[in-house]
Amino acid sequence: MTERNSVYGPLDDVAGDAGYDPEHPPRMGFFTDTSVCIGCKACEVACKQWNGVPDDGFDLLGMSFDNTGSLGADSWRHVAFIEQPRRSGCQDTGLDAAPVGATATGIMQSSVAGGLAASPELGGELGTRPRRDGAEPEPLGMPAFSRPGDATGAEVRTDFRWLMSSDVCKHCTYAGCLDVCPTGALFRTEFGTVVVQQDICNGCGYCVSGCPYGVIDRREGDGRAQKCTLCYDRLHDGLEPACAKACPTDSIQFGPLDELRERADRRLETLHGLGVDEARLYGRDPDDGVGGDGAFFLLLDEPEVYGLPPDPVVPTRDAGAMWTRAAMAAGAFLVAGVASFLGGRR
Repeated sequence: MTERNSVYGPLDDVAGDAGYDPEHPPRMGFFTDTSVCIGCKACEVACKQWNGVPDDGFDLLGMSFDNTGSLGADSWRHVAFIEQPRRSGCQDTGLDAAPVGATATGIMQSSVAGGLAASPELGGELGTRPRRDGAEPEPLGMPAFSRPGDATGAEVRTDFRWLMSSDVCKHCTYAGCLDVCPTGALFRTEFGTVVVQQDICNGCGYCVSGCPYGVIDRREGDGRAQKCTLCYDRLHDGLEPACAKACPTDSIQFGPLDELRERADRRLETLHGLGVDEARLYGRDPDDGVGGDGAFFLLLDEPEVYGLPPDPVVPTRDAGAMWTRAAMAAGAFLVAGVASFLGGRR
């Protein structure tokens, strides 16, 4: 172990700072490009399957297709679904000049007029005409995939976009969970990641309050802390983590952190060039409150929209100042006590 007590600021060699040999592997991490995430949840499934993470219920939350809600002891990956009434950058939906409904144009009307006239409900069963008085309604079945405004009018069309993002443990440069663990169950690996040793964890829960992202959690019925390991066992075999392997769009990219940061910078420049000015990197900056994340993101809105803290700070960053103030307070009490004792003797 090194003797230097570094608790914040940039740190070039995380594994070396933890005492590993200078020939250790490069720091590995994730770059999640949410602009290409399709919300398939393959990452969630692959994580659970490889790491043996139990299911955490299959109940939809009622506000989106999200059925996990947040990261937790049984959700080491969480795909967020955010619905917004706006377009993404300069995106063209192609609907502005599109006709309204199948019978909106004269050509369409003439082509289907004969068929509608011969139908039992004169087109009412297709939703193109009001149903006859007294006619029984028919089951609607599954929701349709028609364009907004097809059944009503173009005036009801609204801008719309989905934001999807696969969240995970950030494997911070300065990990609050690791700093406060009293048993050494949490440790820094030679790849610069942070892993929990289940056979050593005593379930005290200090790490839960030490995480500025609210990632780490204790499993119900077990009590021990659980979180992403960045598939430590797979890294030893030269394999990429299961979630990145399963991602069909390469939204989750795995590799040496320095290369990922360069790749993210180029991607951000490309998106800005395409007019997606709201694109931004989150967790990329080594000067932030946790010294930069080992798992960082390209977002299309403010971090709070995705449920991420806007300015995370490792709780132990101010430990030095806190101990200094505590020592000063203790000294003041000591001086006051001695002065009181000496005053009483007169």
